[in-house]
Amino acid sequence: MHFTVVIPARYASTRLPGKPLLDIAGRPMLQRVWEQARQSGAGRVVVATDDTRIVQAAESFGAEALMTDATHPSGTDRLAQVARQLQLPEEAIVVNVQGDEPLIPPVLIDQVAGNLAAHPACGIATLCVPITTLDTLRDPNAVKVVTDAQGRALYFSRAPVPWPRDAFAAAAASLPAGGPWFRHVGLYAYRVGFLHRYVGWPQAPLERLEQLEQLRALYHGVSIHVAEAVADVPGGVDTPEDLAAVRARFGVKP
Repeated sequence: MHFTVVIPARYASTRLPGKPLLDIAGRPMLQRVWEQARQSGAGRVVVATDDTRIVQAAESFGAEALMTDATHPSGTDRLAQVARQLQLPEEAIVVNVQGDEPLIPPVLIDQVAGNLAAHPACGIATLCVPITTLDTLRDPNAVKVVTDAQGRALYFSRAPVPWPRDAFAAAAASLPAGGPWFRHVGLYAYRVGFLHRYVGWPQAPLERLEQLEQLRALYHGVSIHVAEAVADVPGGVDTPEDLAAVRARFGVKP
């Protein structure tokens, strides 16, 4: 199986300006992500950015980097441009690895690519993990996913789905027993043909309401394969506290 990893990396960040280039134990965060991706089975790992500072940093540690438009509304649009620039065939598989996940396990990258290859009727593959607390089920920042018997997504939501009617009617204080609740993990594998179609579609009504890009695919009838992650999924770096926690994992003292 051959697939390409693309790492979208933007310099701008409200909470952490220059986030991809922030130092983690002597290396920029982007390099940490790239090194993890290089340990996967990917045939090619490409950094996609709209900032020359990131291109220069990537090339300094040996990464292939491509400049993309600064006007892309999403990382998916940036991936589609990279697929065009690399002239990847319609059936090729591209895995989107975010540039702020320096601890991403390579086995998960292989998992989503392999799952998409094994399900030719799907345009996307992604992952999930079980929800174990009521707080997570109710947290709108934790995206929930519901699947059918074949592991294809029925819906993604920021709301608690499926809704435990009886338990919530009784004001449950803990997660009800027996519920199939899963949190979506934002690691995606795409078929290039899907990417080219996706960027031509307008934003879907459900996508606007939930602010979840994957709902555009479901709205247009694209099947999304979802599997439970085979390894622990470390959090990405969104805040200074996240950065401190990741640095601590590499032995850096506060």
